[in-house]
Amino acid sequence: MLIAEDLLLLLYDDETGKPVAGSPGLDYALAGAVLIELTLNRKLDITIDGKTGRLQVLDGAPTGDPILDERLAYVVNKPGKKPKDQIGALSKRLRNQLLTRLAERGVLEQDEGRVLGLFPVTRWPAKDARHEQDVRARLESVLKVGTAPDERTAALVALLSALNVVPKVITDAVDKKALKQRAKEIADSDWAAAAVKKAVTEMQAAVTAAIVVASTAGASGSS
Repeated sequence: MLIAEDLLLLLYDDETGKPVAGSPGLDYALAGAVLIELTLNRKLDITIDGKTGRLQVLDGAPTGDPILDERLAYVVNKPGKKPKDQIGALSKRLRNQLLTRLAERGVLEQDEGRVLGLFPVTRWPAKDARHEQDVRARLESVLKVGTAPDERTAALVALLSALNVVPKVITDAVDKKALKQRAKEIADSDWAAAAVKKAVTEMQAAVTAAIVVASTAGASGSS
């Protein structure tokens, strides 16, 4: 499973098949997860020019995963760009690609229906939740017990923290403020190699910026 797939499973309700996080933050977080995966695989790096991170291609050869390779090829053709300027394009069609693949693997169920009998809608409830349960168990161990995270779990925590949805994923925590603080501490700590940590930091900034822009646009539209 990709980090993006784990993130998607966490952010879709198993029963209703609906997302617990809004757009475009969720889509940008998925794109960020893909870039983090490529960084972990030593395909990309984030170089720091002053205070600005830029994408650097270390190895443009395909990984063998079509979803990763589509995004890697895009970055190969546009090197030296800031992650926040690329993440919108990298997020296009990504959520649907991931959902469809998870359904094809029998992890999710693609449930077609209509709202008010008129408008088509697709839900993605869980079909086989065993992998998701393993991911949640690792998250709970890290966030509630205090276990040191591995790189992939820490990346998930950082992305969930950027989306401000940790309490929506770990729903039985008594002290939600403490849970969010623990997640932020992990996101800010030196849990990964410098290149990966830089990638996560850039992704957090891009996701946060997306949420702010969406919120501002919504407020303007309602006024």
